[in-house]
Amino acid sequence: MPEQVGMAAPLERVIAAMAAQQRHVGGRLHADLTDRIPAYRAVPRELLDQIWHRHFQRALAVVRDGTVPAPEDFGEADVARDRIARGVPLSDGLGAFRRALSAIRDLFLAEATERGLDPGLIVDRTKCLWELADVASLRIAAVHRQAEVDSALFDARRRAGFLRGLLYGTLSAAQIHSGAAIYGLDPSRPYRAIRAVPNGKAGPDAIERALESHGHRNGRGALLTVLDEAVAGVVEAKPQTGDLEVTAGLGPMTDLAAVHRSFRAAGRMLEAARAYGLRGVYDLSDLSWRVAVVAEPELAELLLDRYLRPLEAEGEFGALIEESVREYLKRGRHIREVARSAHVHVNTVRYRLRRFEELTGSSLDAPDTAVELSWALAARELGTPPRGPAPTGFE
Repeated sequence: MPEQVGMAAPLERVIAAMAAQQRHVGGRLHADLTDRIPAYRAVPRELLDQIWHRHFQRALAVVRDGTVPAPEDFGEADVARDRIARGVPLSDGLGAFRRALSAIRDLFLAEATERGLDPGLIVDRTKCLWELADVASLRIAAVHRQAEVDSALFDARRRAGFLRGLLYGTLSAAQIHSGAAIYGLDPSRPYRAIRAVPNGKAGPDAIERALESHGHRNGRGALLTVLDEAVAGVVEAKPQTGDLEVTAGLGPMTDLAAVHRSFRAAGRMLEAARAYGLRGVYDLSDLSWRVAVVAEPELAELLLDRYLRPLEAEGEFGALIEESVREYLKRGRHIREVARSAHVHVNTVRYRLRRFEELTGSSLDAPDTAVELSWALAARELGTPPRGPAPTGFE
């Protein structure tokens, strides 16, 4: 006990000498940080002085007591959030902290040597300062990474909230302009709403990245997020998806204040593209009247009854008739091209077409027939099953 009391007084003199130089060493450290770590030029001097004071006093307590605080006793969350907000990378933050601890350790060694502190105590307290640097560095890194995750989640929620309001038309003009400024959109330019879903193994994050990277023009913005189990947002140009396994609907061009109407149209395009089993990005120019086939199932049933279901009684020959009629419309009513593609005689095609007219009571030369038959054939592509006896449940 007398030995410890005898060592305490010299140690306190070392600590007092170190405390007297806190401001001077801190000034040199600040100049060193701003010179060697450019990211720290964005951190106000007053804030750096506060953090330096915290580190310095903690180090003095370690020198005095010879014990290092537990990791959970390091409250660095506020510093981590501030550094992230100012764009200071974790590596720079750790580098700055190590420089600070090195300056404190050098100061301790200089003062302890000058005042003749016991060599064993110098070694012990130096080890404690090394341990402090290690424990604090690990804690700072962990807190910084958690703060990065929290910041990313907050930004993602804020981004999704802005897009949800934009796409559903619930934002004021002021909110649209402020959000556009944050996310790099130009309120003076037109945008197209897009809604996309996976069409295979591609995940929503991959789809979001691909559409966002290809949905801009001349370097300007596209903004998307995962919304209601789909990827949704706004783009300036129709994205090229390549081999990406995705089906998307694209609305018409409009200004940001009216993009909710484009979003509703994008939903209809997506519904139609999925119904036809398509992959890629589709707008009204791609799908045309086929969008209405999906949206009007009652009319589709009526036209199926009128033009295609009468063929079912003919069995396999009815299927041949339907295929010949489909090719006849597809090839601009050129019978010889239909015969060539089917590898049959032109008279065979003529017979099938005539038989179609007999079974349906229609004329293939009538404009209404061409329109209504095309509609019925498109409805058939949607997988509408042939109408037959209702199942009894007792097969």
